[in-house]
Amino acid sequence: MADLRINLAGIQSPNPFWLASAPPTNSGYQVQRAFEAGWGGAVWKTLGDPILNVSSRFAAVSFNGQRVAGFNNIELITDRPLEVNLQEIYETKKKFPNHAIIASLMVEPKQEKWHEIVKRVEDVGVDGLELNFGCPHGMAERGMGSASGQVPELVEKQTYWVKEVARTPVIVKLTPNITDITVTAEAATRGGADAISMINTINSLAGVDLDTWNTVPHVAGKGAHGGYCGPAVKPIALNMVAECARNPLVNVPISGIGGISNWQDAAEFILMGATGVQVCTAAMHHGFSIVEDMIDGLNNYLDDKGLASVMDLVGRSVSRYSNWGDLNLNYKIVAEINNDVCINCNKCHIACEDTSHQCIDLYTENGRPLLKVREEDCVGCNLCSIVCPVDGAISMVERKSTVPPMTWNERQTLISSLSK
Repeated sequence: MADLRINLAGIQSPNPFWLASAPPTNSGYQVQRAFEAGWGGAVWKTLGDPILNVSSRFAAVSFNGQRVAGFNNIELITDRPLEVNLQEIYETKKKFPNHAIIASLMVEPKQEKWHEIVKRVEDVGVDGLELNFGCPHGMAERGMGSASGQVPELVEKQTYWVKEVARTPVIVKLTPNITDITVTAEAATRGGADAISMINTINSLAGVDLDTWNTVPHVAGKGAHGGYCGPAVKPIALNMVAECARNPLVNVPISGIGGISNWQDAAEFILMGATGVQVCTAAMHHGFSIVEDMIDGLNNYLDDKGLASVMDLVGRSVSRYSNWGDLNLNYKIVAEINNDVCINCNKCHIACEDTSHQCIDLYTENGRPLLKVREEDCVGCNLCSIVCPVDGAISMVERKSTVPPMTWNERQTLISSLSK
């Protein structure tokens, strides 16, 4: 079995699977149940001055029969007294000394406020701190959460204030509600962050009830934007992790968050530069026991790849993530249809004919309807293979190019040199 232990900026964990700061980590009872189920760590639900939450709070977006493809919430930070949370953190850490307990923190952007809460939280034995600069609703209207996280100067300053007194590693949690997340990632790094985590939830409105015209969810007929997470946000989160991982000015470990539902998702985030991952929506949907399959699946995957440790997987795909201008313009793949497998639903033909490059022909041979790709017109867009409902019916195959590789950037450089 591979070694699943991780070291995230000095924080040790028996495996890379942590629960994110959210409803599943609201109490010691829940976190202890999670550790018993096999989770390697937990980021405690955000601590600060207790607030009042509303009812109702959650909504989900289902798609094509899949429940909770996306999840929306308008819940805020902890509504339990700080003293109660600290006592439960102390008791949980004492009971599970080898599991990582991270305290998520959010206070006003004032130096003395940060100093005070950091000292109180570290006194109960947490393994690290996560600064919540990402919450997009409720707290942001009070000048905290993403209201701070969208301002690089505030990210840097508050990180620095925490580092002035912190004795444990400091993780800065970044908001995705920004044009370029690497800007705030760089700011956190300049402020002394030991690691960054991303992404927090995305500004969203889950829907509108067409019978009542109320927003979903609503509170006595009124709604507000909330935070969006779940499988639907995974591609957005994965891109942001990758952009930070390949940025030389963001030279700190990453804790990946956003739509991670199984071991395959976790492996993708780790390949793109995350040292570990945090999970919320999948646990809320299916319960803490999902971590068992995550652990088994990742173990088997590492064994199949001949890797002794999950740390050997970290960032292995980062060098393969680049800019469009660095892609080979002369690389060519085309679609190839296997008519022995094809069920003649014609989805590929319709998609190509209506919305792509009209390169799939319908014809009949010995009374049997068949499909064929005209390779000279195929641009390798992948659309036909994407809409095809049958595995193996359409393959994308490489064709040897008759010209050497050339990127857009190289082409422009060549054009510029020839024009001089």
